[in-house]
Amino acid sequence: MEIGGIISAIVIGIVIGVLGRLVVPGRQRIGVLWTILVGIVAALIGSALATALGVADTKGVDWIEWLIQIGLAALGVAALDRAKAPR
Repeated sequence: MEIGGIISAIVIGIVIGVLGRLVVPGRQRIGVLWTILVGIVAALIGSALATALGVADTKGVDWIEWLIQIGLAALGVAALDRAKAPR
């Protein structure tokens, strides 16, 4: 992976992480760095899943791929928040 790919993965991960965090209701007890990491992982997994489903390359904006990525980020944020919850 080239430096341009790494930078774009980070930027897309930030956007996906923030959108995923906005989807989860209530206050989350995870930090910004965790949100970014969850977003990056969700973006990578979501892209792979969209490619496997054949919806990654469409004409115009790839809305289905974005929805998959945001959904995965929301699941990741919720799971991490639940794992960090005081017991």
